[in-house]
Amino acid sequence: MEAESEPYVRLATMRQLHQAVADLNTARSLADTLQTVADGIVAGLGYELGCVNLVRPDGDLVIAAFAGNAAAEALITGRVGSRASWERRLSMGEAWDGLRFIPHTEGWVLLDDDVPQWHTEGPEPRFEDEWHPLDRLYAPMYASAGGRDLLGVISVDRPRNGRRPGAWGREALQMYASQAAIAISNARLRANMQRALVRLEREQQALRASEESFRQAFEYAPSGMAIAEMGGDQQGRLLRTNDALCRLLGRPASVMRRYSFADLVHPEDIGTLLRTSAEGGRAELRLSRRDGTYLWVSLRNSVVADTADGPRFLLTHVEDIEERKRHELNLAHRASHDALTGLPNSAELKSRLSARLCERPHSPATTAIEALDAAYGDVESSLTHGYQADGYEGEAAPGGGPFDHHVHAVAPDPEHDDGTKGLAVLFCDLDGFKSINDRFGHHTGDAVLIEVARRLSTCVRDGDTVARLGGDEFVVLADGLGAADAADLAVRLRNAIIPPIRVDGRAVRVGASFGIGWAECGMTVEEVLRSADQRMYVEKRSRSKVHRRAG
Repeated sequence: MEAESEPYVRLATMRQLHQAVADLNTARSLADTLQTVADGIVAGLGYELGCVNLVRPDGDLVIAAFAGNAAAEALITGRVGSRASWERRLSMGEAWDGLRFIPHTEGWVLLDDDVPQWHTEGPEPRFEDEWHPLDRLYAPMYASAGGRDLLGVISVDRPRNGRRPGAWGREALQMYASQAAIAISNARLRANMQRALVRLEREQQALRASEESFRQAFEYAPSGMAIAEMGGDQQGRLLRTNDALCRLLGRPASVMRRYSFADLVHPEDIGTLLRTSAEGGRAELRLSRRDGTYLWVSLRNSVVADTADGPRFLLTHVEDIEERKRHELNLAHRASHDALTGLPNSAELKSRLSARLCERPHSPATTAIEALDAAYGDVESSLTHGYQADGYEGEAAPGGGPFDHHVHAVAPDPEHDDGTKGLAVLFCDLDGFKSINDRFGHHTGDAVLIEVARRLSTCVRDGDTVARLGGDEFVVLADGLGAADAADLAVRLRNAIIPPIRVDGRAVRVGASFGIGWAECGMTVEEVLRSADQRMYVEKRSRSKVHRRAG
């Protein structure tokens, strides 16, 4: 009788299995797929209870779906069993091809492990293949055919016929587990793709929002902004400029795209620009305007790089600092120049004079060879003292080392004109200035000082220095003069001062006494000025009062 009905049973089971597998492919989400797998065990494979245990990212297994008993489903769904306990179960009992059966005679040891369980008490089996409530049958699901990457485990209980499954039932369960694994993998893939698409859409929305924010920030920034190309034949070419930069430089955006910053920068600032463009960072330099004038700006560069292709373009922020630079130059000028006359003040005079002096006294050379040694240092000495044995430069002697290219300041001989030229220091003291201050007041005295400063400045060459030392004292630095040249210059300066000076309709006169000193290496600035000052007083005392009278 059983043999006659077996083909019919198999055909009915096949139809049910086919329908269960078909249902797996209609599920929309991973959760629906898992529940469909559990429902298919009950509806298609002839078991009263079906459970799907899914491997979590941490390796443990969670009960993801349950079918056949609402109370059991509410009790154990979502509970977790450790991977170690599951591996123990899958290594016990009898191996039915790809299934694992643990009879109740062995399974009692599993009652106290951490795998969530649902079972009912029942009588002992009356015949050999009768199902016991504590029997366990597992169908492992693997992520790929023939692989050992465990995806989850299907557990079934209480066959409807009350018997342990035969060969055909086992094969059907194994086939169903294989199809369920494929369906779950596909559902996971779809879920991952959906999450990826959602994430991509969000990223694209964020990118569009970011690009729009950047565009608005770029276009409507109150200070200049530019994007320049990096690399290739068009290195540095301006790709995009905002309205603020166009207004700042007086050029429309269409014209700006023809230039690079190298075309617009002041020739003296090209090195600063190149360093800033290569390294990023900040620099202060001058850019050309349409009218040909130059404007001081602050450039802040950011190199926008691509990890694959390297630097792509340069984002530059351009800020107008013309007013600040003008203020800084004005402060620097005020710090180094006399407020009344506009001439360099005492500090600036000493700075310029100090730049021409060194600590080593100049020794006159008597031969051509000695002259070369004086200019470039003794060759033997330079080899033994200026450089170490390994070829690297050693420490130079104070005041100048080997191959020192400093041009030493020397003093011409006033008794014998041998053609030596030096840096003349002419110390000027006005004669009769105090009486003008006392008689006509400081306003008139200030006007006299301003006019004297103007007359002195018009009598010297470009590159010479006329400074006000303080009070009615002035100093003139004139380089490249001999003794006779310096004396002639003092006469010209004195003659320029003597003519009357008109102040408020009144003509006043001052005289001037000059002392000629010479800046010479080995002297300090104070010594040079003191020497010229002393010679001025000698010259003042040697002249009669009639020549010095003023008023």
